[in-house]
Amino acid sequence: MDFNLDETQQDLRKLAAEVLAKEDGERLWQAGLMSVCAPEEAGGAGLGPVEMAVVLREVGARAAPVPALPTLVSTLTLAHYGTLDQQRRLSSGATVALREPGRALADPPLTAARTVDGGWALTGRKVSVPYPEVPVLIGADEGLFLVGSPPATPEYTSTGEPAATIVLDGTPAERVAGPEAVTGARRLFMAAVAAQASGVLAGALELTTGYVRTRKQFGRALAEFQAVTMQIADVYIAARALDVAMWSAVWRLGEGLPADQDLALAAYHVSEAFTALYTCQHLHGGLGLDVTYPLHRYFAQAKHLSHLLGGADAQLDLIGALV
Repeated sequence: MDFNLDETQQDLRKLAAEVLAKEDGERLWQAGLMSVCAPEEAGGAGLGPVEMAVVLREVGARAAPVPALPTLVSTLTLAHYGTLDQQRRLSSGATVALREPGRALADPPLTAARTVDGGWALTGRKVSVPYPEVPVLIGADEGLFLVGSPPATPEYTSTGEPAATIVLDGTPAERVAGPEAVTGARRLFMAAVAAQASGVLAGALELTTGYVRTRKQFGRALAEFQAVTMQIADVYIAARALDVAMWSAVWRLGEGLPADQDLALAAYHVSEAFTALYTCQHLHGGLGLDVTYPLHRYFAQAKHLSHLLGGADAQLDLIGALV
């Protein structure tokens, strides 16, 4: 594979960086970045997993608290599996209840049943559903479904972004596709989490290297101390490992190639990225915990993204099962 971005992807990255630099989440919609994965027939750009990752990596690099991840995953999922009507109605995005894939942490499967009028009804519970005020894309035993704004109980998140637990009890639902769509959606979700985490770690690394170059102790910059250079090198290695695994996974998804092993490896490195954030905080000293300094936002996002994938042990179990 070629890790270089093509011209379209480079332009997309530049646009996302410029919009996010203004710290105005609404501009993501105005610039069309939230609909890049929606089909052209539905008013989007018809782009794929690599372009989704390009945008999400820029979101992570600025630790921006915006609903880009659920929006891009839902629109790309509907582009692959939904009808044109569903794609048009939800071209601006839905949210996703696809928390994956740790066996111990995964939600129990929802059950779907036919109703007397030929529709579908869902029963079950989903936790950590982000931005639950919009339609929710839910995986169940009979396939992938859309539920319009179900009752939700707010949850606490480390980033402060809205999330909720939703409980369905014979709740009417709209079927998108069969069980194969659930698997496909979960792959896209794992790739999206890894892409945003890659950006988070890159942003934290840039912030930390800038700090240790300018912060002086005992008359010398912190970067001149051997112990500091070794620790920042560990963070760099963690960032590169996550980057390689993530780009490989999204490229394989975009090419229609088997990607489960690459996704599991990328998800494992997401947990390693969270560990690397501890090093970044340590190198900042007390400043790393100051809420007026941006590093705490990167730490919170890394923690949140790691939890979405179940942690390192869950990923090692998955990798072992795959190989």
